Amino acid sequence: MFTSVLYLIMSKQEIEGLENSLAYHFKDKGLLLEAVTHKSFHHENPDKASSYNERLEFLGDSVLGLVVVEYLFKIEKYYSEAIMAKIKSYIVKEAVLSDAAESISLGAYLRLGKGEKETGGRGKKSILADAMEAVFGAIYIDGDYERARDAILRFLRERIDTAISSEQFFDFKTDLQEESQLRFGILPRYVTVKQEGEEHKKIFTVEVYIKGDRLGRGRGKSKKEAETNAAKEALFKIKAPE
Repeated sequence: MFTSVLYLIMSKQEIEGLENSLAYHFKDKGLLLEAVTHKSFHHENPDKASSYNERLEFLGDSVLGLVVVEYLFKIEKYYSEAIMAKIKSYIVKEAVLSDAAESISLGAYLRLGKGEKETGGRGKKSILADAMEAVFGAIYIDGDYERARDAILRFLRERIDTAISSEQFFDFKTDLQEESQLRFGILPRYVTVKQEGEEHKKIFTVEVYIKGDRLGRGRGKSKKEAETNAAKEALFKIKAPE
């Protein structure tokens, strides 16, 4: 049932639009409303929002982690605990969840305080990612684990599969840093050796050195991407059997 207070805050059309985007229709519309309520709105409008989404976000984070690990555990290819942990960490990070939120324009439905609105809160990745987790938590409470799992995989299955096939989940720079410190007692050094292309279409070339030896070279559309590719090559050389 829709209450008059609910209508004042979020129209029936808005709620139905968000539910359609989620492919899930809530029995308790209040849970959906709570999931899209930021604490800034609650603090400014306690009469219109007795709660906000941080509790649902906390729950959703746990449900999300379980769904991702279960998915990895059941797929045909065997992954060790360490690899599953890396993939899970990659999938539940802010950038991936905010991207999922943006795919359904979740920011447009958020209830934000005046200050957050004026500072671009609807587009802040941290707020979007938190709201996405809160929505997952709300679906879990309103429905059950299976419905929450279906919703999560509807948004993230393709992202999980892409991360696996492209090895995006590996943090090659961190791995190289740890390997370099363990083996040589020093940190790797990255050098940008070339920048090509127009300002908005630059291609960077980066080399990575350890103890003065060039161990990797990488190209990318950003320095970070080029450094990651250079680190990947360096790791392959360091760990290659002699």
